[in-house]
Amino acid sequence: MNSIIEAFNITKTYFLRNETINVLKGIDLEIKKGHFVVILGPSGSGKSTLLNVLGSIDRPTSGKIIFDSKDLSLYKDTKLSEIRNKKIGFIFQFHHLLAEFSCIENIALPAMVNGTAATYALEKALSLMEKFDMADKKNRLPGELSGGERQRVAVARALINEPGILFADEPTASLDSESSITVLKLFKKLNKELKQTIIMVTHEPDDEVYVDRVIRLSNGLIDIQM
Repeated sequence: MNSIIEAFNITKTYFLRNETINVLKGIDLEIKKGHFVVILGPSGSGKSTLLNVLGSIDRPTSGKIIFDSKDLSLYKDTKLSEIRNKKIGFIFQFHHLLAEFSCIENIALPAMVNGTAATYALEKALSLMEKFDMADKKNRLPGELSGGERQRVAVARALINEPGILFADEPTASLDSESSITVLKLFKKLNKELKQTIIMVTHEPDDEVYVDRVIRLSNGLIDIQM
């Protein structure tokens, strides 16, 4: 099985006015295509920072990241933005749906930004909503949905451009228990049926039952890999 991400000695340091904060202190890891991986750790361990660096939202202070056989350090921000839009899907704790657009429009928008014709983008969006049992909500605004339903729309939006990898940062942290289980089962289904590669950050050890592999962070370093 081929690797989709390889990280070598990744560090991330923030330089404040009177303080230097070393968040990541030398991370080495490899993510295989088709794996569902969870990054666990307490608050302040560097989980979200690592996810942002792996997903090219932020650049590491030092080290190298190979994504889909490409060394990301060689690219300028405009090229990284293009890679993110076409090959990477992001889901966050707060779904960041556009309140004035319907659910189907929210899902279709990233495809249209990438140049897909609106008609085809909306067809793809509806297909995803059907897969997630959300087709009857296609014309509703995000404010008319439950938290779990909004997160399912956010998942569909992240998948509209058929990304090679899906990054999820605390996707269930703001949901109730029932909605959290629904979203986690959806991730599991995407991984098993569509072979979608997923990296999910969480602080909930119970989420381990849904994934193939666990990476535990502690104080900016990998403590355990399983």
